[in-house]
Amino acid sequence: MSPRRSYDQYCSAARALDLVGDRWTLLIVRELLAGPRRYTDLHADLPGVSTDVLASRLKDMERDGLTTRRRLPPPGAVYVYELTGRGRELLPVLQALGAWGAPELGERRPTDAVRAHWFALPLLRSLDGEGLVEVRLEEGEFHVYAGMEEGGPVYGEGVAPREPDARLVVDADTCTALAQGELSLPDAVRAGRVEVTGDGTLAKALREA
Repeated sequence: MSPRRSYDQYCSAARALDLVGDRWTLLIVRELLAGPRRYTDLHADLPGVSTDVLASRLKDMERDGLTTRRRLPPPGAVYVYELTGRGRELLPVLQALGAWGAPELGERRPTDAVRAHWFALPLLRSLDGEGLVEVRLEEGEFHVYAGMEEGGPVYGEGVAPREPDARLVVDADTCTALAQGELSLPDAVRAGRVEVTGDGTLAKALREA
């Protein structure tokens, strides 16, 4: 395990960066906000990270109390990584960082990787209400838990694990506009850029907004 590097500054921001300032660390947190993930899943959804660097970051994060590793019971019998309570406290940090960085998105570059669930946290900021929301993009499907109880996943890949309160069909350009604050979700629904189905309170509120 690599020795902890420090800025050696008596400052809370510097102390925070001692823990999460390394390249890839906050993006690993982003992935683990979906709940427990296998190493292979993390590596697949963090294109560009080497296996050595990913393994090193995960060990550092476990040492620093941000993540834990546990073995699933049979028939799974594989190790998964998940956030601790301390690690989950980084959600508003990632939300704020994402909002601050949204103007930098611009036009997607040919070298840019994309995963559908990377739009989950920006979309979560746009949802006003509580419920399980399933989202379909051309790039794939994901679901988010809007205003749900603390301690569980914030979002997940693929279709919702149960009947969602609302289903949204949207494209990546609209998700980007929502993330950048150029468009509100109700305005996107009214403009026909987001299709809403479902009988839940959240779906009805979006259609009637």
